[in-house]
Amino acid sequence: MTQVSSPLTGRAIGLAAVPDPVFSGAMVGPGTAVDPERGPAEAVAPIDGLVVSLHPHAFVVVDDEGHGVLTHLGIDTVQLNGEGFDLLVAKGDRVERGQPVVRWDTAAVEAAGKSPISPVVALEAAEGALSDVREDGGLKAGETLFSWR
Repeated sequence: MTQVSSPLTGRAIGLAAVPDPVFSGAMVGPGTAVDPERGPAEAVAPIDGLVVSLHPHAFVVVDDEGHGVLTHLGIDTVQLNGEGFDLLVAKGDRVERGQPVVRWDTAAVEAAGKSPISPVVALEAAEGALSDVREDGGLKAGETLFSWR
């Protein structure tokens, strides 16, 4: 069982509330989303594992059970070409849950016309594999978002 933690402090809103049909329709996979507090923030690793994909706006960590978790920082933020995002680790690094991965400014993302809402997705998860999925309420980075069997 993999416990997936929130990479951000903010409010859990669920994937259905994400302003992008690819995420809201769970086409990438099941999970939830966080509407982060506005201002400078650090996105932290949601699980212990290996950073297998790393971009300024998104990263994937795979744990020892093979569970890959995508954290996508904002919607359409790829269009910012990395501006306002600082990578704190490298692809191939092992990270621990709660370790800072990317520093960014959610208010600056919003000022640039993009949504800072951040999907957290269980990649290639089987239907029904997630439980206790947080879809509402405030949360701190590091608090459990969902469990993955």
